[in-house]
Amino acid sequence: MHKILMVCIVFSMAGCSNKAVYDNIQHNNRRECNTVPPAQYEACIERSNKSYEEYKREREAVVEED
Repeated sequence: MHKILMVCIVFSMAGCSNKAVYDNIQHNNRRECNTVPPAQYEACIERSNKSYEEYKREREAVVEED
């Protein structure tokens, strides 16, 4: 029973880690938007505001096509 619990904890932490990494990358991307010309700022922000859940759905759809 202890081993099963540990496996569940590891897998749940991996899921949180993926989301945390994605969120951190998106945060850095938004910060980089401050360096682009004003005409490109809105498009840059729009690209970096995709939620992790939306990203994950799109990624899974692409992976399933292969």
